[in-house]
This record gives sequence, C-alpha cells and structure tokens, in this order.
Amino acid sequence: MRIDKFLKISRIIKRRTVAKEVADKGRIQINGNLAKSSSTVKIGDLVKIQFGNRTVELKVNALHESTKKEDAQGMYEIVSDERKI
Repeated sequence: MRIDKFLKISRIIKRRTVAKEVADKGRIQINGNLAKSSSTVKIGDLVKIQFGNRTVELKVNALHESTKKEDAQGMYEIVSDERKI
C-alpha cells in the first residue's frame, strides 16, 4: 500500500493530498529511508513522520483498503512521540 494512502486510511493525516505533500517534502521515513508519497509500506515497517516540532514513530500492524473510525487506530502502534522545545 502507498504511504500516502496508509496515512489517510489510518487517520494519522486527514487528507491524502496533505499526506502526499508531507511525504514529498521529505518529512517521512520508512525503516530509516526517506519516503516519497508513492513508497510502499508493509506490515512490520517503522514509519517516522515529522510534524513541525513533533516527531512520531509508529509500527505498521495492519493494512486495510478502508476502515471505520474505531478500527483505524489498530492499523498502527505508536513507538515514540517526541516534541522538540
């Protein structure tokens, strides 16, 4: 599954176009490698996302083509959530 689609379906980022912009600006890494919006994500991958002064690292647990709001959080597990001061 593409990283921009994963971020939208898992509701980490609300819109796919925003997820695409974030990826294309070099703010997303998959397993330590810089990711583009078309990069493929698999179960077990570690995804690191930089939101301004906040960095979130998560592990992919499941891939679904669509989810309900309450099932979306089961698609990933947050490994770390750091804020820079």
